[in-house]
Amino acid sequence: MPIATLGAVVLDCPDPVALAGIYAQLLGGEIEDDGDGWVDLVGAPGAPLAFQAAPGFVPPSWPSPDGSQQFHLDLTVEDLDAAEERVLALGAKVLDAADPARTWRVYADPAGHPLCLCAS
Repeated sequence: MPIATLGAVVLDCPDPVALAGIYAQLLGGEIEDDGDGWVDLVGAPGAPLAFQAAPGFVPPSWPSPDGSQQFHLDLTVEDLDAAEERVLALGAKVLDAADPARTWRVYADPAGHPLCLCAS
């Protein structure tokens, strides 16, 4: 018997409202801002996402020979090229997308969290 259920995946960031807005455009859903540094993305399919203000936030390094990225999000898309164009327009940066034969590409969201676009 499990001990718990997953409540949300929470991303620390310098601006929770702005980052939640990026993910709302990527995944759908609505932003609920508690006004105190916590923002939920509600109504999007999949695991719930939340965003938390983190003073002094330092984004993960990817790839990093001396540290881990800690986690990343896999986002399934129908068209990698079209999704790449849209995610870059939202402020993401390419981390690893050089091999067009692969079924996934790696980016960093505007706060620096790694995310993969994965072909469905």
